[in-house]
Amino acid sequence: MIAVLCPGQGSQTPGMLEPWLDVDGLEARDLLARLGEAAQVDLLHLGTEADADAIKDTAVAQPLIVATSLLSLAALTSRIGAHTGWASVTAGHSVGEYAAAVVAGVLTETDALALVATRGRAMAAAAATSPTGMAAVVGGDPAEVVAAIEALGLVPANVNGGGQVVAAGSLEALEQLKGDAPARARVIPLAVAGAFHTDYMASAVAAVTEAAAALTPAAPLLSLLTNADGSVVPDGPTAVREMVAQISRPVRWDRCQEQLAELGVTAAIELAPAGVLTGLARRTLKEVEVVALKSPDDLEAAADLVARHAAATR
Repeated sequence: MIAVLCPGQGSQTPGMLEPWLDVDGLEARDLLARLGEAAQVDLLHLGTEADADAIKDTAVAQPLIVATSLLSLAALTSRIGAHTGWASVTAGHSVGEYAAAVVAGVLTETDALALVATRGRAMAAAAATSPTGMAAVVGGDPAEVVAAIEALGLVPANVNGGGQVVAAGSLEALEQLKGDAPARARVIPLAVAGAFHTDYMASAVAAVTEAAAALTPAAPLLSLLTNADGSVVPDGPTAVREMVAQISRPVRWDRCQEQLAELGVTAAIELAPAGVLTGLARRTLKEVEVVALKSPDDLEAAADLVARHAAATR
């Protein structure tokens, strides 16, 4: 059983679209033009010419990441000659949920890009209203880490498993956490605009809810997990409601990984810009074979994984 994993914000790097532009049979520029038009951003420029500071902006980082994931998915499906049936489950981390919704057939590519662009702009606007941020806490006892975060009035905004929790809230409290880190843990400030997945994002939820109301989500074609608690969403409208609500709720990637194990997943492919979720899976899902689609050079390994694990489930 194969899972498709979709990465979240922070996974972007300058020039990350460049290697995908000349993949045989992909028509990458045409796809990026359609997605860029839906998102009202120049994805080709952002993914090939823009520097790290430019693509760090939440308003453009989110559509760029989702578009990159969908481009790598198109490259893989073109390579293996199949568009459905080879994957059984999909999950995305934070903004990656929007790419996962496309993988599951809940949203079209253009609807997902339009909605995620609204999300990025709304979250950037919400972040600009107060000085907040996020920091990764790596290592330590999980219960002690969460207790230390909450004692400072911070929120464990991403509980990722594999010994990683991301704290979010005021910059002052984050500085306190760094100065007095939990035992055996490191606190690493993250280059993000604000306290995502907390109540600071309430205004963004309202804006994206309004945009989502114009969409007609379809029934999932495969199991689609929610970041709320790792459960499988029952239908398309619920999936979209959960995705929007998740803007101000903690991401429970640990529970998504637990669900992948319970469903019997034997292999996982992380779409571009890959790496983070693959690393977490290697620490917590040790029996699951994983491939990170970091560039077209990884397509052969991904296609081989599909051939072996998809056949095993038939």
